[in-house]
Amino acid sequence: MLDLWYKNAVIYCLDVETFMDASGDGIGDFAGLEHRLDHIEALGATAIWLNPFYPTPNRDNGYDITDFYGVDPRLGSPGDFVAFSRAAADRGLKVIVDLVVNHTSVDHPWFQAARSDPESRYRDWYVWSRDKPEDITDGIIFPGVQEAVWTYDEAACAWYMHRFYAHQADLNIANPEVRNEIFRIMGYWLELGVWGFRVDAVPFLIEYKGLKEEPERDPLLLLSEMRDFLAWRRAGAIMLAEANVTRDRIPDYFGGRGFDRDERMNLVLDFPLNQALWLSFARGQAAPILEALSSRPEGGDDQAQWAVFLRNHDELSLDKLTEAEREEVFAAFGPEACMRIYDRGIRRRLAPMLGGDHDRVALAQSLMLALPGTPVMWYGDEIGQGEDLSLPERYPVRTPMQWADEPHGGFSAIAGDTVLPVVEDGPCGYRHVNAARQTGAPDSLLTRVQHLVRARRSCPEIGWGECRPLSGLPDTVLGLECSWRGNRVATLHNRSDRPARPTLELDGAERLTSLLDPGDDAKVGDAIALPPYGYRWFRLDGARR
Repeated sequence: MLDLWYKNAVIYCLDVETFMDASGDGIGDFAGLEHRLDHIEALGATAIWLNPFYPTPNRDNGYDITDFYGVDPRLGSPGDFVAFSRAAADRGLKVIVDLVVNHTSVDHPWFQAARSDPESRYRDWYVWSRDKPEDITDGIIFPGVQEAVWTYDEAACAWYMHRFYAHQADLNIANPEVRNEIFRIMGYWLELGVWGFRVDAVPFLIEYKGLKEEPERDPLLLLSEMRDFLAWRRAGAIMLAEANVTRDRIPDYFGGRGFDRDERMNLVLDFPLNQALWLSFARGQAAPILEALSSRPEGGDDQAQWAVFLRNHDELSLDKLTEAEREEVFAAFGPEACMRIYDRGIRRRLAPMLGGDHDRVALAQSLMLALPGTPVMWYGDEIGQGEDLSLPERYPVRTPMQWADEPHGGFSAIAGDTVLPVVEDGPCGYRHVNAARQTGAPDSLLTRVQHLVRARRSCPEIGWGECRPLSGLPDTVLGLECSWRGNRVATLHNRSDRPARPTLELDGAERLTSLLDPGDDAKVGDAIALPPYGYRWFRLDGARR
């Protein structure tokens, strides 16, 4: 029997170098992360997704990798990783790591060998052109920062392709040696105890762009082979895809149905829904969310699952919205030029975008956890952590975790500077917002999020079942009913700064048993009181426990 644990998981994403510094050098490390696992366990998360922690020149937050089989010495040793992995397993936490195999750092030994010798076996591991490509700016990912997608290399006397920054050379997946190396990388980390991979930049991983002759082989086969490799090496291991693509392309990432289907990604991050969430926040209306949910393609592998999120380590991309819709979200949450990036996104954290209002942040967390799919949380958002807009590009949302009202927010005991400055000023700075102050406080944001996570884990209907919108509600209220194996759960979220009193008509149910407050039960047909930015979770009577 397949272990589809990810269907009812709560994933907590963090960057090791900014989570906790145990060595006192100002840089987070695996020893510090191990020390703080109690926080993640108490939150109720069931899995940890680690941003890249591999050896790197660190020009792109670790995504420019020089060794896929190592640990950045600043963060510890491979032994420290194994100790962390075992400690996480002892707490029932599964570890997911970033698999960044679309490109390598130009400092990687493979690329150095490729550029220095045209006869090197590594030459064809990358994408080259002797002549200058016709349009070297076609397909730029980071407008305003990135200048081209091809760069001339003096040593190689040729142009190399890079979908991202010039210091990140694209690998050539048409080369079977490259594909086999990807499997070896996966196998290595599976042996060290990981339960899966968040696969970076999947749309660019499975393309043949830049090759003079494209092979007949379907590039999507790579995803099928990666899934087969996982099933062979570790049953239950998963792949989570970063794929910000249009709805019509999603079935290719999940795989088809039927006896001869190709199983591919277990989970795909739902970028269109994420962008609709923020449009919904801007308007105070439920309609954008309902439209995004209804646009999800039907069918696909029964094991497939959506991953839902509010914010992550990158910019809040708004590229799937219309220009008018994008301007609405910009006006509400990124009104200043310094808050925007790449002509398409916002580089801010969750709490500051919502004005530091913990009621609004709690509503947002509740909504994410109630949406059909697997929730993915960004570290610090459970306490309403701040941002630092003085930092370049996407770094404002990557500042160190705010643990306490202590020097460096309790992140490090170093006397000098930390790897990034801890947010100190403003209502979301560490003096006002930190984990120590909120731990155990009955009405704190952290306590509220803990209760919500526990509620989500007690509702497999949301992760496994069928969800439908509830009708007859005010346009400011999002109501969802999820059912699975005879059990039913209903959730209500008031998107407005005004109270609402919707009435629920639910066939075959009489009582509504509160999942968040034991004294907050109701009857079907009663008006349900929702304060401004209020939310309620109910289990319908007659449902089997």
